[in-house]
Amino acid sequence: MGRTPNSLVIFIFVVSAINWATQAQNSEWAKRVETGSEVITTLQFYFHDILSGPNPSAIRIAQPLKANISATLFGALMMIDDQLTVGPDPSSKIVGRARGMYGSAGQTDFGLIMVLSYCFTDGMYDGSSFSLVSINPAVQPVREMAIVGGTGLFRMARGYAIAHTYWFDITTGDAIVGYNVTIATYV
Repeated sequence: MGRTPNSLVIFIFVVSAINWATQAQNSEWAKRVETGSEVITTLQFYFHDILSGPNPSAIRIAQPLKANISATLFGALMMIDDQLTVGPDPSSKIVGRARGMYGSAGQTDFGLIMVLSYCFTDGMYDGSSFSLVSINPAVQPVREMAIVGGTGLFRMARGYAIAHTYWFDITTGDAIVGYNVTIATYV
C-alpha cells in the first residue's frame, strides 16, 4: 500500500522538468521559445562603454594623422571589453561582456562600424555568444544592427539588435546603451 503508482512518479518528474526548464529559460533578461524548426531568443541588456577613468573598457588603438581634424573622427579605431548588465546601473547584475572593436567609418556623418562578439556568462547562456557586424549610426536615438553568427546556444545565429542610447557624456565619451536583441537559430 505504501507504493507510489508509476504514472504518478512519471507525472511528478515531467512537471519538475518542465518547471526547471521554464525557470532556466525565463530569466529577467532573456526569453527563449521553440517554434518547431527554430528557436527564437530575445535578449534585453545594457552595454557600458567607458572611455574615461583609471580603468576604461574602451581604448583607442589606432587613428590616422588626420583623424584629429575630422569632425567625425574618421579612421579612429577602438578596442573594447564592455560589461553587459540587466539594467542601466553599472552595478546591476552582469550577464556578459562585449568584446571586439569599433571604428569611425563615416567621412561626412558619424557612423561606427561595429565588429563585436557578445559573450554571455549568465544562466543557460553561459559560454554562448553572438557576433554583430554592422554600421551603427550612433547619433540616431534608435538604430538597428545585424547579427551574423554565434556559438553555443547561438550557433548559426541570424537576427538583429535594436540599440538606443540610454546615457552619454559628451565630455568623456562614456555611454550606456540599451539593447533589444532577436536571434533565430535552428533546433
